[in-house]
Amino acid sequence: MADFAFTDYSGKEFVIRLENEQRIAEARRILSGEETMSTHVMGRIRKTRAEYNPGWNFHLDPETITFFTVAIEVCDSSITYVEDHLDEVCGAFLPGCFWCPWSSRLTREIS
Repeated sequence: MADFAFTDYSGKEFVIRLENEQRIAEARRILSGEETMSTHVMGRIRKTRAEYNPGWNFHLDPETITFFTVAIEVCDSSITYVEDHLDEVCGAFLPGCFWCPWSSRLTREIS
């Protein structure tokens, strides 16, 4: 298990937890600069707080997190917009609870 932080164009930080060794290795390759294509974060939103992601009323389900190069527009949103419209998530806004912030960028591993 490992926690990583990412930011979006707003500069706000969001923390994800990875439990899959392959995903953890992938995240570390992104941070090292070795992986340059699939670098954005995608996963399914859970509308509950997570102790490792303070300040937000939602988190990404660790089992659903992947990294992407390009994704469909319907899953793109900023961190703060998701927070401000959490009651609409999983309906017309972010259908299926999938979130793929296009401007997401891993910034660090949290030890």
